[in-house]
Order: sequence, then structure tokens, then C-alpha cells
Amino acid sequence: MDEQPGLGSSAVPLAVRMRPTSLDEVAGQQHLLTPGSPLVSLASDDPARSPSAVSVILWGPPGTGKTTLAQAIARSSGRRFVELSAVTAGVRDVREVMERALSDRDLYGSSTVLFLDEIHRFTKAQQDALLPGVENGWVILIAATTENPSFSVIAPLLSRSLLLTLAALSDDDLGELVDRAVADPRGLGGRVVLEPAARETLVRLASGDARRALTALEAAAQSAGAHDGASEQSERDGHPVITADIVAQAVDRALLRYDKQGDEHYDVISAFIKSIRGSDPDAALHYLARMIEAGEDPRFIARRVIISAAEDIGIADPQALPLAVAAAQAVQLIGMPEGRIPLAEAVVYLATAPKSNASYRALDEAIADVRAGGIGRVPSPLRDAHYPGAKRLGHGKGYVYPHDEPVGVAEQQHLPDPLVGREYYRPTERGHEREVSARLAKLRAIVRGNQRPE
Repeated sequence: MDEQPGLGSSAVPLAVRMRPTSLDEVAGQQHLLTPGSPLVSLASDDPARSPSAVSVILWGPPGTGKTTLAQAIARSSGRRFVELSAVTAGVRDVREVMERALSDRDLYGSSTVLFLDEIHRFTKAQQDALLPGVENGWVILIAATTENPSFSVIAPLLSRSLLLTLAALSDDDLGELVDRAVADPRGLGGRVVLEPAARETLVRLASGDARRALTALEAAAQSAGAHDGASEQSERDGHPVITADIVAQAVDRALLRYDKQGDEHYDVISAFIKSIRGSDPDAALHYLARMIEAGEDPRFIARRVIISAAEDIGIADPQALPLAVAAAQAVQLIGMPEGRIPLAEAVVYLATAPKSNASYRALDEAIADVRAGGIGRVPSPLRDAHYPGAKRLGHGKGYVYPHDEPVGVAEQQHLPDPLVGREYYRPTERGHEREVSARLAKLRAIVRGNQRPE
């Protein structure tokens, strides 16, 4: 079978090939594209209608056209277009763009559109670097984010920009987009037949995400091309037929891309944590790499690393938690891409550290007792005795100050009467807890006056 041109054989993904070249081709977002709206004015090549320095922040779900709008505005207005991703760019990259934009403006009178994807991943210091260029009109900033800018974008930048909210595409918008991709020479060029049921399946699976719809369509077209001629149903008028079954078979392959709103987000982070817990640094690094390359928020990763240190290592290695916290602070301070380095250090340390969940399991047991009514009154020697009248009530009477004892530990009842002798914390014999276990046996013997637990 000869290869069908346009059925995904291009090295450029279908979603990129079908990216609109003007605002007229944009699917959806019509509430932002009415005549005289900020985006339409910005796209105009008429200086009187197109202010030189109106920056905007586009807030919306993935696949709603944030990058598309930025590129269409730049093309329509004839401005130079520069694209940066907050996942990989740093302050140096931002300054280089600003300096070039200022030079181009002064030397050639040209204007630059800086599209910054996922601005919510920029640290405060990185966002501060944008202010001079935005404030002085060196660039027109179009920033995209999937998170609420009120919480993720610094106030000075918000006050200097228009905040525009994008909506998930409707089923009608997605259907029109799919139809255009099937027929357009930039897309599949009419070389496939898309059955109505397959079209409906693509729209449903896309869930308002244009990129997802086109990615799935491309994979389905490739599958249809591979089945071309295999049966009478696989070909119509000499063209491969995309059926609902083909879409269903291809969709797993099409939607393998990491989606932090989807199931894979939870699968990968679950595998990441379980690899650390399982003492497999190679697997943990693999899943860390997948999250980083997928654009996962490094602060989210860092929080999970902190939880892992406390939950899975605990007292077996008391340095694990401080190291995890330090890694999270480093990510916050330096941002990406350098933030990946302390993350990798923390992940390897945790994966190779001795493991114990004894501390948090002990707390869970204590919480279970409290919820079951195992409370009792605080023993009188431990009650607050600093206020007038406390001594008359017997509060603090009989309290033994441990520092006055020869070994710094005193025989004393600390638990309420109903729980005397209850042991929650049972250290393992791994790592530092081996030492803790030996010391704890001696401590309990002294505190209890050699009484045995019930």
C-alpha cells in the first residue's frame, strides 16, 4: 500500500499545522473576538486601532487557544513574535528578549509580541523581570495560564495587563475544527472519510480541548491509513475510512500526552511516590523526568517529595524531611529549569534512605483512640498552673521537672488514666530508628517506674 500523504506522515503535528493564521480562523472564544474588542484591536495593523503596549493575560483550560491567539495577533499585526515557556525559561531569557525588543523598536520602529506560556510557573523574581518591558512598552506581553492569575501572577503585572478569560470549546466548535482539519490542505486534505459516529466520538473525548481533538484525529487517521484496503469497510471512494472503532483503538495512543487534569497525572505521581517508597531511585527519577517534561508544576512535585519524606522515611533518617523542605525552598527561589537539580537530589536521597512509617502510623492510632472516646482528663501534675487559683485546684501539684533528674527523665504519668500503658510509637529496626528503639525501651522503663504496658 502506498503511503497516504497528509495522514499524519508529516513531522509537524496536525494540531500545529492547523493552527490559525488569523483571528477569523480561531475556533470558539467569540466573546473575546467581537469588533473593537482588545484582542481584535491588538491584531489590527492600523496603529490608530492597535495600541503599542497593551499587554494581556489569557486564563483558561488547556487546548482553548491561548497560544493560537497570541500567534494570530502577531501575524495579523505584522509584529515580531517571540515565544517563551515558563517551564524552561529563566530571567536571563526574559532579559534577552526585552533587550532585543528595545533595540528593534529604537532602530527599526518595530514592535514585539512576547508570548509567555504558563506564566504561573514563574517565580516572583522571574515575573518582576517582565515589569520594565511591559511598563515601558518594549514588548506587548501575552501571558497564558491555566491557573487563577489572582493567586499566581504578581499584582504589579496584573495591574498593567488586561485579564481575559477563555472558555472550553463547545461541541459545535470542536466539530467545526475537526471538519476543517479533515478537509484543509494543511491538515488531512480530504484524504480520509470521517464517519459521523467517529466525529462524535472525537468531540466527546476532547472535552473542550482543541489540541486533544486534533491529536486524536491524527492518530485515528494514521490507523485508518494502516487498515486501508484490508476490507471493503476500510475504504470509501479510494480513501481510508475513520470509524468510531478506529478512534477508540487509536485514542489510547493519541492521548498518551501528559494531562495534569487527567488520569495520567494521578498515575504518574502515584508511581513516583511508590518508587521512592520502594527504594528504586531509577524508577523515581524516570517518573520525575516525565512530570518535568510534561510541564507539571515543580512546586506540586516538591510538596509530594516533602510528604514522602515524612510518610515513608520518617525517623529512620531524620535528615530526609529537612532535605525535602530545602529542595522545595530551592525550587521556589530559583524556579525552573534549575529547580530540577535539587528535586533530583532530594528524590535520590529519599529513594535510597532507610524507610519507616512508624511515626505517622502511631499518630493514626492515637487519633483512632481519641475518636473512639479514649480521652480522659489530663493528669493533675501536667495541668496549667500559671494562673491565680490553679494551685488551689491542685493543678501542677506533684509535677517532676525532668531537667532536675540525673538522667533528664522523670518517673511520671503523662497519659490520662484510661490510656496508661498505651504504646503508639513502635520504632522499626531500620536506620536511625534502631538507635531510637533501644533508647525508647529505657525511657519507658524510667517514665513508668518499670511498670509493664497493659
